[in-house]
Amino acid sequence: QEKLVESGGGSVQTGDSLRLSCAASGRSSRNYDMAWFRQAPGREREFVAAITWGGGHTFYGASVQGRFNISRENGENRVYLQMDNLKPEDTAVYYCAADRRRGSYRAPDGYDYWGQGTQVTVSS
Repeated sequence: QEKLVESGGGSVQTGDSLRLSCAASGRSSRNYDMAWFRQAPGREREFVAAITWGGGHTFYGASVQGRFNISRENGENRVYLQMDNLKPEDTAVYYCAADRRRGSYRAPDGYDYWGQGTQVTVSS
């Protein structure tokens, strides 16, 4: 069983930046596809960004393209989400996901492991 631990959330103002981190604490020898999703109150979980197990490919949701950047440590199941030019509509709980076993990178039900979430609040 894998455990994901996120950190780096907080409260900021419009235009500010935040960097989220997520680390897998298990002892798997495999590198996972990893992703970030977010969920605002009353809304469905939304795809934010994903990175392949080797770090060679990244994918972004339309609403964050050009403002957010996902990266990972080489050879580790540790991923980061650099969020720049934050907007109030980015306010949500952000979740790290790992080990995509099926379906699209953008589909939450394809990932086997999830973190507990970290709150990001952007005020205007």
